[in-house]
Amino acid sequence: MDSAEATLRALGLELPDPPKALASYVPVQQVGELLYTSGVIPSWNGEVQFRGVVGGDVNLKDAGRAAEICALNIMALIRQHAGSLDQVEQFIQLSGFVRSATGFEEQPKVLNGASDLIFKVFGERGRHTRQALGTSELPLGVPVEISAIIRLKG
Repeated sequence: MDSAEATLRALGLELPDPPKALASYVPVQQVGELLYTSGVIPSWNGEVQFRGVVGGDVNLKDAGRAAEICALNIMALIRQHAGSLDQVEQFIQLSGFVRSATGFEEQPKVLNGASDLIFKVFGERGRHTRQALGTSELPLGVPVEISAIIRLKG
């Protein structure tokens, strides 16, 4: 099995500091072998990187990049909680919300930013089910928020 940590380095990617809760919840919760993350936004070390409405003032490319940053934040939470990305047995599901302009219907393409990056880092262990939902507002005016369910090694 390939090392996700080694792949991350080979791709030249760094992880941000794990995101902190913005309100009354915990960023990550483990139940048995399953790790659940709260929704993460496109922030880097606590600084929001993208704001706006996809299909309005945020284009599809930037929205995909915002989703990638969300994926990196999810990985940061995993590393903080499990000690290493190599503790991931399988990504189970991503749930994503896209702050969408009226008539915007490409939410799945936005979430591909996160899904494709997770597959690059984790290979087959990164394949997951997913839901991509449109919404009118998200916290701090961000265009994307994503949560994950991950199975850790026993």
